Amino acid sequence: MTASASSVRRPAPFAPNWRRRAIFFLVAFYALYAASKLGVSWERFVEGLSNGATFLSRMFPPQTAPDKLRLLLDGTLESLQIAVLATFFGVLLALPLGFLSARNLMPAPVSWAARSFIALCRSLHSVIVAILFVKAVGFGALAGTMALIVASLGFISKLFGEAIEEIDMKPVEAARAAGGTFLGVLVMAVLPQVAARFIGFASYQFDSNLRNSTMVGIVGAGGLGAPLFTAYQRFDYDFVLTILLTIVALVLVTEAAAGRLRKLFQ
Repeated sequence: MTASASSVRRPAPFAPNWRRRAIFFLVAFYALYAASKLGVSWERFVEGLSNGATFLSRMFPPQTAPDKLRLLLDGTLESLQIAVLATFFGVLLALPLGFLSARNLMPAPVSWAARSFIALCRSLHSVIVAILFVKAVGFGALAGTMALIVASLGFISKLFGEAIEEIDMKPVEAARAAGGTFLGVLVMAVLPQVAARFIGFASYQFDSNLRNSTMVGIVGAGGLGAPLFTAYQRFDYDFVLTILLTIVALVLVTEAAAGRLRKLFQ
């Protein structure tokens, strides 16, 4: 071994990364500081466990009275209808918006304008948007449907536009060289490459809309949220459990159906 080779320093194995450690300690310090400012304490946590156990004991057994079940059925059907309508119109509007936001297909001004609108749709939570629509069109399922359409636009358009930007451009260039129109290029060269992913996005959004349809009802926008909020206010915790179990069952069933749908288009 030469002197020059022996003088070269080799990095020590498992050398400590002081930058990562400093970031970790800063985050941990800020977390402790935020917890002290928000009144988070071990005593409150232990007390909350006791209160939670009492709350859960009052939820059993679930309420199965005929009048309650009728109210539950009406709310479930309304939530399902809201989710279906919001997903259908949201997907229908998100398809062209996703094309417009793709930077590999559209000029920069068009794509940036579309992306700005998508960002606007994603800026507010669906419950906040539902409050705005309740003020605009009144209480009921229409406000909830419109709020979830906005949420669907923000989510699906963003993912669909990103999927289009990842496609292979060779079929697009071949279709253009063959004299295809803009719509023909989209249908024949772009859409086949992203169709399966778009179906997956749509099925996931339906699942999300079904869950969110129970949330927007809390502010008067229809669905299962309205009877859930009323049951909480009346301390009908056994009926609250019945509603929660229904929501879980709905999500599981729709998740299984969405999985079957995705397999059909793969």
